[in-house]
Amino acid sequence: MKAIVLNGTSTTVVDSRPIPKLRDDYVLIKTVAVALNPTDAKAIAQGRGAKNGLSGCDFSGIVEEVGPSVTKPWRKGDRVFGCTHGANSSNAEDGAFAEIIVAKGDTCMTIPDGVSFEEAATIGVSAITCGQGLLQTMKLNLPNNPILDTRYILIYGGSTSAGTLAIQYAKLAGYSVLATCSPRNVELVKSRGAEAVFDYNDPVCGQQIYEHTKGDLQLVWDTIGSEQGIQICMTALSTKPGCRYGTILLNEIPRKDVLCTSSVLMTFPGEEFDLFGKHFPASAEDFEFAKIFTGLTEKLLAEGKLKPHPVKLCEGGLQGVLDGLNLVRDGKVSGVKLVYRVADTP
Repeated sequence: MKAIVLNGTSTTVVDSRPIPKLRDDYVLIKTVAVALNPTDAKAIAQGRGAKNGLSGCDFSGIVEEVGPSVTKPWRKGDRVFGCTHGANSSNAEDGAFAEIIVAKGDTCMTIPDGVSFEEAATIGVSAITCGQGLLQTMKLNLPNNPILDTRYILIYGGSTSAGTLAIQYAKLAGYSVLATCSPRNVELVKSRGAEAVFDYNDPVCGQQIYEHTKGDLQLVWDTIGSEQGIQICMTALSTKPGCRYGTILLNEIPRKDVLCTSSVLMTFPGEEFDLFGKHFPASAEDFEFAKIFTGLTEKLLAEGKLKPHPVKLCEGGLQGVLDGLNLVRDGKVSGVKLVYRVADTP
């Protein structure tokens, strides 16, 4: 099969890669579309993956075969989307950038009627990231159990793919959602449910948010994790006790009165791995949460309550992915997700 193969910090499209072996709790999928994430570019630049391993996380496709331990009732021909552990140093067969892939069966999600393969390919990584960061770690209410009082939450990086989904999950859960983004993405962020949007490049952004909330903002989820963003978030947060700041990176924050939480996406399959020089043991708790949250996400998507991130469909299939990863690495993608049809690979 055709696939993008890793060798240290370089990548190559090959046409003779063996099809990955189906594991008991996985499904074998014919990949239709893949989408790019910052984590894909970082994994390659940092040489995280196994030698001659696969990379890529976001996918959509068609079920070919189902492992015997999968509990979701998948059948051959089902349209699915989800997330794989691309560039996994512990398993060279994990990754989405290939014609045939394997993915954890119980965290794959159904593509509903009316949603394209290309749209679905943008969701998996961001949805699971939101679930872990906002709900499992920060302990916010689930969208199917909304709060009844008024509470602000700031989504820092509101126009990222995780940001636009986070806004929607938080809005469905009853929170009053604020967000930051660049001026060109304000309408996108508002269309997903943010009631007020602030320009993170404004030197008084944090103070503006503090004044807008009258010092009552006690929840922040940061999809970026930059030093600039941390300072804005710390300024925006209330001085009252009980403030929480969640991040997708292992950041440290300057305020000792704020509870800081973080999450690592690839704990979701419930399998051990090594990353950032650390060993992450298998987490049954994270896997159980991922099953619940992906089930909720596919339901919300089917009901039309979640909108995927805007798609920028690019040419070249897997060969085009290599060019797209450079754009992502260089910070040249904003307000859209780059998507590629695998069948377009030369």
